[in-house]
Order: sequence, then C-alpha cells, then structure tokens
Amino acid sequence: MRYAPPGLCVNDFALLRDDDGTYAVLHLQGPWTSEFDHLRMETSYGRATSADLVDWRPRGTAFGNGLPGRFDQQAVWTMHPFRHGSGMAMFYTGVSGLTPEGWPLQSVGLAYSDRTDGTGWRRHGTGPVVEADPRWYRTADRMGWRDPFVVRDDEGDGWAMVVCASDASLPVEVSGCVALATSPDLEHWTVHPPLISPGDVDELECPVLERLDDGGWLLLGSVGATRGFDSWTAPTLRGPWTRRGALGPTGAYAPRVIPGPDGSRVVLHTTPRRVGLTDTGDRCRGMLAQPKSLVVHEDSAPRLEWWPGLDRWLGAETDGPLLHAVGDIAVSGRPVEITLRTDAPGSARPALTIGCDGKNLRATGPDGSTLDETVLSEAPARLRVLTIGEYVEVYADDVFALTTLCYSGHPAPWTATTDGVPRPIPTRPVHLPDPTRDDASAIWPGPVGA
Repeated sequence: MRYAPPGLCVNDFALLRDDDGTYAVLHLQGPWTSEFDHLRMETSYGRATSADLVDWRPRGTAFGNGLPGRFDQQAVWTMHPFRHGSGMAMFYTGVSGLTPEGWPLQSVGLAYSDRTDGTGWRRHGTGPVVEADPRWYRTADRMGWRDPFVVRDDEGDGWAMVVCASDASLPVEVSGCVALATSPDLEHWTVHPPLISPGDVDELECPVLERLDDGGWLLLGSVGATRGFDSWTAPTLRGPWTRRGALGPTGAYAPRVIPGPDGSRVVLHTTPRRVGLTDTGDRCRGMLAQPKSLVVHEDSAPRLEWWPGLDRWLGAETDGPLLHAVGDIAVSGRPVEITLRTDAPGSARPALTIGCDGKNLRATGPDGSTLDETVLSEAPARLRVLTIGEYVEVYADDVFALTTLCYSGHPAPWTATTDGVPRPIPTRPVHLPDPTRDDASAIWPGPVGA
C-alpha cells in the first residue's frame, strides 16, 4: 500500500508509465535518520515498478552521482524523466559541493535513455545545462536551483522548465519561488525571471506542471515551512497565475501527477516517518503514500479525493479490531470523537482518536496529546478514516483533509462518541500487498502482543 525500498527511505520521486501499462517510480533514497547529510545521503535513485500504483516492487538502483570534478559529484537530487523520441530525457539536480558556509551548490543536468522503463541513462556532457542567473536568483548561500520539471512550451515550439529557486529580490525567509527557463532543443536554455514568487514562502520545492482539459495549467508546489503543497492555476504557462490554496494537508509532500489505470488523474506523494518508529522521534524522510484522485473543476479550487482504485484492496466489513483499516463515519453536526486504538487490549482508554467539532478536525494521541489538526472550509457530513500501521489519513466528504503518524496503542473496535453516547463503527480491513516484509521500510506492525 505504501512503499519504501528495503532498509531505506524514500524522498522526492518521479513517475513513469510504459507502453504496456507498467508504472515505474524513480526516487531519492537514503537511510533513516533525522540528521540529513546533503552530500552523502542521496547519491542515487532507486527504482520500483507496479501494475496498479499500489503494489510496488523494488528493482534496484537506476542512477547515481557523477565522477569526481563534475557538477553532480556529491549528490543527485530530484529528477524529471519524460518521453523524448523513441526513448526518454531526464533533467535532474546535481550537487557539486558546499559553500564555505555549508550550503549545497545546485544546478540542473540532463541525461538520455533509449529505453522507456526508467533505466539505461547516459549523461549529456559533464556539466549542467542550466544554472541560476544572479540577475534574479541567489547563486551561493541560501540558493536554490533544484527539482526541474519540463513541459512543452505552449507559447513556442520549444520547451519550458520550472525550477525550485530563491528570489534574489526578497528576504531569504520569504524568497521561495518557481523559476522559469526555456529551450528550443532541451540542451540550450535561457533563464527568465520567476514564474511565481509568492513573497510569503521560504521554499517552493518540487514544482509540477499539469496541462488541464481546458488547455490551462495547474502548478503544484511543496512549501517547506508547512510541509504540505499548494496549487495555482493559469490560462497559459506565462500566467496570470491564481493561487488556489493548499491541495494537500501538512505531512503530504512532493506530489506527482500521472494517469491512473482508468485514465483519470492520480496524485502520489511522499509521507514522513519518525526516527526510531516512536511518537517521540523526529520526522524524517519516509514513504511513498497511496494514490489520491486529482479533481479539477473550472469553477472551484483543485482537490484530492479518495481514489476508487484502493477499493479492491479492502475486505468485508467487520466490528473487530484492525491495525490496517478503513471506516466511514456520519457526522451529525455535533462534536464526535472516533476511537481507533486503546492503550491496552480490551481497555476503554483511547490511544488514538479522530475528533471533529464543526470545521475543526484533529488527531489525538495518548493522554489527549494533539498529533495534527486542521480547519476545514465547512463542516463535513461524513468522514472516512484510513489507517495503515502508524499512518493515518482522514477524508472529509471524500476530500483528503488530514494526515498524521501514531506509533502508540493497540487495535480496538472503532467507536464514535457523540454527546457521551458511543456507537460502533464497522471497518473494512486493508490487505497489504506485502504483509510479510520485515525491515526498516516495513509498515509498522503495531505494539508487541497487539
């Protein structure tokens, strides 16, 4: 259901779909740790394949950092591979080293492959193809020039690239922007002023462009400070861009869009874990989460909804305790507390609950500690809760609204309490694609003796 390579964690990623319908993910990979090492932790891309965007199988390493003296000698970060001719092109972030103050020096390189499955890459030359232009962007300490994403330019015959960058005209703490560059041939690029520079974002990472059915554009950008992602729309690539607000809750990051098996737009994103797999551990890079449906209506903001492709992984309803489960709860308009786990088998003391009081939605851990919370745009009529090990998602009227982590408690029959009166909530078990995995990447199996 979720994926990370054996013994490692997943960070930013890219999605491909081959002619036979097979999906492939290329992803940054590194060890579980809260102390991120810019130069050693992410020096290669892992690769995995799937037929359905749920059951992922590791296929080993597909790309690594460059030879000594090259622009990508220390690390390779976020990439964007796409079809080009009979094969593929891939733009990727290279890190050459650190500034004297310890900031990673970033630029964008190019590789080609004659294949379409995410393997067989060969670099285009030994240097980057596009670098930050100091007229508009920081180029040393606090710089950003990473996470390239390339599409056909809708105002010319060539290509357009968006890049996570730092606007040199703004204070560093609000300088996060999306840079723009154009090219006639993928190999020679002209850098332009920022495409989007909100003025209230520290980092605007992993930009994604998606062409909409009406010919307009959707841009997704991950906000460093909130650890979520926002959306913008525009009639053309050059704008004007309209900010549409958060598309995913805090904890969902680095999204990618791809056609699902039925042709509908699907979003996958990363989700963190905690060091040591405990509630007190620092959040660290983690897993690839299960897909969401991307819904874009002309007259409203984009949103992420429950993806029907997950339904085939759900079993029949039960009233028994489950660690991996989905349940639907009708909300009457009065405050409700939904107990998912208790502190011991058979106990009535909650260890994990979801609470909804009008527009206020929250997840609560042991001793009533708040794990995560959000304010909805309107009070929901129905909640859907999904738990997979420590990972929890909440959908409000089918829209993805909250996600959290909790490594405490024992599975218990779900109950919803309103006005002091509890009622049982039937749940459907989630069948994991690979439930026997037992390594650092495995889904948390619950407390000993659960």
